[in-house]
Amino acid sequence: WLSQNYPNPFNTSTVIEYVLPDAQDVRIRVVDTLGREVAVLVDESLSAGRYMVRFDASGLASGVYFAVMDAGNTNKVRKMTYVR
Repeated sequence: WLSQNYPNPFNTSTVIEYVLPDAQDVRIRVVDTLGREVAVLVDESLSAGRYMVRFDASGLASGVYFAVMDAGNTNKVRKMTYVR
């Protein structure tokens, strides 16, 4: 459902791809290693299909971040490494 971001590690921005098997409410956010939310990339109801969203980390410090997807009863997490 939630693919690994590409490229990873990334410099400035990366693309996160996700697939929905049916229509549902989707929330994709990025959190730091302390669990603090640093960005909300998607927060809406979407129909079934394949989607991509770009994450721009230019205002953040280098380090490890996590893409967290909540869709229906599913929760997926992917580790991302930002290197300036």
